[in-house]
Amino acid sequence: MSKRADVVIIGCGEAGVFASYELSRRCPELNIVVLEQGADIYARTCPIVQGKVNRCIQCKTCGTMCGFGGAGAFSDGKFNFTTAFGGWLTDYMDEKEVMELIHYVDSVNVRFGATEKVYSTTTPEALQLEREALKYDLHLLQAQCKHLGTENNLRILANIYEYLKERVEFHFHTAVQKIEQLPEGGYRLICDKGDFDCTYLVAAPGRSGAEWFAQQCKGLGIPLINNQVDIGVRVEVPAKVFKHITDVVYESKLVYRTKQYGDSVRTFCMNPYGHVVAENVEGIITVNGHSYSDQSLRSENTNFALLVSNRFTEPFKEPYRYGKHIASLSNMLAGGVLVQRFGDLVNGIRTNEHRLSKSFVRPTLTAAVPGDLSLALPKRQLDDIIEMIYALDKVAPGTANYDTLLYGAEVKFYSSRIQLSRELETPLPGFFAIGDGAGTTRGLAQAGASGIKVAQVLADRILSRN
Repeated sequence: MSKRADVVIIGCGEAGVFASYELSRRCPELNIVVLEQGADIYARTCPIVQGKVNRCIQCKTCGTMCGFGGAGAFSDGKFNFTTAFGGWLTDYMDEKEVMELIHYVDSVNVRFGATEKVYSTTTPEALQLEREALKYDLHLLQAQCKHLGTENNLRILANIYEYLKERVEFHFHTAVQKIEQLPEGGYRLICDKGDFDCTYLVAAPGRSGAEWFAQQCKGLGIPLINNQVDIGVRVEVPAKVFKHITDVVYESKLVYRTKQYGDSVRTFCMNPYGHVVAENVEGIITVNGHSYSDQSLRSENTNFALLVSNRFTEPFKEPYRYGKHIASLSNMLAGGVLVQRFGDLVNGIRTNEHRLSKSFVRPTLTAAVPGDLSLALPKRQLDDIIEMIYALDKVAPGTANYDTLLYGAEVKFYSSRIQLSRELETPLPGFFAIGDGAGTTRGLAQAGASGIKVAQVLADRILSRN
């Protein structure tokens, strides 16, 4: 016997959390059920973070990717006020509305403990940095940014959870196996711990559920578009190298078009005084970065990703699988994340334990295994990355030092995009798709905004019928 709900939300990452928040606020009488394969915010654990192991042991459900708050819970909490990056919501609504939604999400975060401090690219210092970068064909993307901090991000989410658990019915450790359309209207969620029927369905599967969601959409006859994946490395340098940049804009998004291939390379997820971390994406170990607001938790290094954007044309239709394959090569070679000194890479030398021990830059991800990135990443991407590092060295001298550390592979998967209306509704009535896993967003701000948007649409629809 299936349980009945007015609205079921699949996933409680950033998009699902804010959809739950806004819908419960606007329609407190609704029976809202949230199904999440991971744990609540307090029970989310990772053996690596706990110090029990030094590398990923392939937990059945990844504690860093799944659970209340989603993958963003253990990020360093960069919240970008922009439509220039972080998602594609402007494909469905105008820029003014997207920015209003982003600011509303921020106001909710502030209510639950977020900082008021904002970094900007419009200060005199930032404008000077932009001019200096342009001398070397590096383009600084414009955005305001808040840094919530990894530890503060978790605290904010815990506060939101305490508010929501009295208003929303959460089912944790509950995996949705299949989405079915009911003949009489509405939807049935076939789960490993009992089924749920609902009138309205909001899918917010998050990055870890992206591939599963794509398969569900195919089964329901919803067309998919997926032609991009970003492949690269995470760079780690002494914090002093980028201090004049991170002190001014914190999250500097610098884009460069390589002269050799004409490919676009960009900096991503900059973590001043941060730590490089491993991340499990559906059994594949990739690399990421964190940084803390608490100075006692900081390192002496800054890390950031360098990503090469890859777009594919017909007949190729599996960039997600392609990206996983590239990452799996470094897993095969290193048993997880691979690390190499920049000078060794340029000189065609494999970094080993002895060479790494001589490095002036001490790795913050001690579980990374020294090796040769050229055996894992395609030559084109590596050539692009090397050219970008030399370009960055002109605005941040020291980036191209011999001992600069490169970790691989860092892969950013773009979830399959499906046909959606302006209201983020699929071609199936009452079925909405939001967040990173649905291919509409790429980051905390727009993911939260997509959740708010769908909650507003649903609330207006429900209230107008009552």
